Amino acid sequence: MGVSYKNLDVWQKSMNLVVEIYGLLKFLPITEQYALSNQMRRAAVSVPSNIAEGQQRNSPKEFISFLSIAKGSLAELETQLILCNRLGYLTEVQTETAMSLCQDIGRMIYALINSLKL
Repeated sequence: MGVSYKNLDVWQKSMNLVVEIYGLLKFLPITEQYALSNQMRRAAVSVPSNIAEGQQRNSPKEFISFLSIAKGSLAELETQLILCNRLGYLTEVQTETAMSLCQDIGRMIYALINSLKL
């Protein structure tokens, strides 16, 4: 556990996801500023934050717990992106990069959890 969370590919990719989400939120209507936008912002930020916090804990078991929370936030964010598509706020083309990042990060978290269980 001596590696810094900043060196983890999953953390770096999660940070890229946050930047992508913040860029997309500019396209949401002003009426969603305190509702959907805020929820998406919090879910996106939660992913790298929980990866970082968990990695800094003292045990693989705690890290796995925080990775599970990050995976939940990722699923929440994916759901919100789909909702933005269905509501007509964002097109599938606009959300393509974010959705791809969500899928990649999800696989990476899953693999990291499995490696910590060994």
